[in-house]
Formats: sequence, structure tokens, C-alpha cells
Amino acid sequence: MTLDLAIIGGSGLYAFDGLEDIERHTVDTPFGPASGDVVTGRFKGRRVAFLARHGESHTVPPHRVNYRANLWALHALGARRVLAVNAVGGIRDDMGPRVLVVPDQIIDYTHGRYTSFNDVDGAEVRHIDFSEPYTDSLRQRVLAAARAEGLAIVDGGVHGVTQGPRLETRAEIARMKRDGCDLVGMTGMPEAALARELDLEFACLALVANFAAGAGDDAEISIDEIFAHLKAATAHVFPIVGRMLEAL
Repeated sequence: MTLDLAIIGGSGLYAFDGLEDIERHTVDTPFGPASGDVVTGRFKGRRVAFLARHGESHTVPPHRVNYRANLWALHALGARRVLAVNAVGGIRDDMGPRVLVVPDQIIDYTHGRYTSFNDVDGAEVRHIDFSEPYTDSLRQRVLAAARAEGLAIVDGGVHGVTQGPRLETRAEIARMKRDGCDLVGMTGMPEAALARELDLEFACLALVANFAAGAGDDAEISIDEIFAHLKAATAHVFPIVGRMLEAL
């Protein structure tokens, strides 16, 4: 099977609207089960795959996602380009709720996750160049597609990845800001590094659901507001994907 694009859906994105000729795939991987079935089909005349990172009913928390199995399953089905959709909090002033961002860097604050396909007995140890964690050519496709839709989108930014599932303290966000982070999320790593190990083109479309603790207007974070903002931002994902596929 050849896939033109695979999409990993984050919080609030559990199905691929508008997909035709749908097939579901339960992929056996050397790393255990993925977060759920990989759904494949046609969209805008192109062959695509979709996987809900947290499961289709949001049952898998960020620190328990089997990132290795997810990336392996997509690769095994023929994916060579992966667009990861991530719900994030904004740290930088211009990254408030409902803003779309295509980050270009990562700082990893996670711990205890399986971060490499090398981490099994007998595996060949492979050192990857991760100085640029996202594939710039795919990043540019996302940006161009969003602009073709008439959407405002931020080009670049540092994506800080925390353990979750709790949100961060004000002190933690202040530290991340000092470190140079512009966004905070819980699922960007080790996903990006694993994609690089598989030689996949990989980019992130970050959907800002809220200002992080102590950022923005410094108001108390409302979970209800987070999901309302996330729903509004998520509505732009498939129009962007459609434009990307038309341009391939």
C-alpha cells in the first residue's frame, strides 16, 4: 500500500471527516498494540491514513501512548509523510487560544518513555541527526496549505514537551519560557524522534487550546474553555490537509 499522507490526531481529533473507501487496519508491531486501528481511505483523490493518538474515545493518556507502535504501524502500511496534530498551550504572546502554529524546534522534558526503536535487545544502535526535528519541506507544505485556505498561521516556534497528563505549574512554564519554549504540549516527543528513525517526513500542526499557566492574560485555566478553543481550531485541520493533498 502507498499512502500520500498519514495524520496523527491529538486531543479533540479522533476521526477523519470526509474519508472515502474506508478500511480499518489492526497492525501487529514488535512493540505491542498501537493506540487503535489505523483508518485508511481516500481524501481529495489521495490515499491517506489516520490514527487517533489517544484512541478513538480518548482513553490513552499522553505518558501511556505507545509511540513506537503508532509510528511503526503507519510506516508498515506505507506512510512516508506524517502530519502530527497536537493540542498545545501558548507561552509566547502571539500564540493564544485558537492560533495555528507549525513549530520548527523541540525541547523534551518527558521522562520514562520509550524514546527509540533501538531500545530492544539485539537492535542495531542508530544515531540520528535531530538538530532539525521537523522536515522543513513538509512544514512548508502545511504553511502553504493554511495560507491557501486564508488562515493565519505562525511559522516556527519551540515546542516544549512535558510529561502530562496534568497541566504545568506557573513556575514550570516560567522555566520553559527562560529555556526558549513558545508552546507547551505533552505528545510531541518521542513521536518526532521515532519518525526520524524511520526516515519519515514529519511535521507538526499545533493547535493552541489555551495560554499556559502564568502566560497571556494570566487568567485561571478553564478546561471547558480549552476544549471549546480546541474544537474551533480543529475545524481547520482537514481543509488544510485537503489543500496539502491537492498540491502534492
